[in-house]
Amino acid sequence: MTIENIITKVSEMAGSSSALDASIKFNFGDSQIVIDGTGDTNIVSSDDIEAQCTIDISLDDFESMLSGDLNPMAAFMGGQIKVSGDMSVAMKLQGLF
Repeated sequence: MTIENIITKVSEMAGSSSALDASIKFNFGDSQIVIDGTGDTNIVSSDDIEAQCTIDISLDDFESMLSGDLNPMAAFMGGQIKVSGDMSVAMKLQGLF
């Protein structure tokens, strides 16, 4: 799956959910996805901007999470996900995925 396909899928998921009241960045190393839910809706982009919470994860693991093959909590506990910033913001992702 390309980064553009992932952005489309995340946009669909985030668009059908309530605004997060926060911003979250998924950092894949050479690319990223930001969900800015500070307004009325969640806006997804590939802009490399600061966020209240940054989640470092491999692109393969992120795809596995999106498909349901990887449990986000198991990935966090297993060290496949590293969270920086506001942990309470990361917990809001349960409403999206």
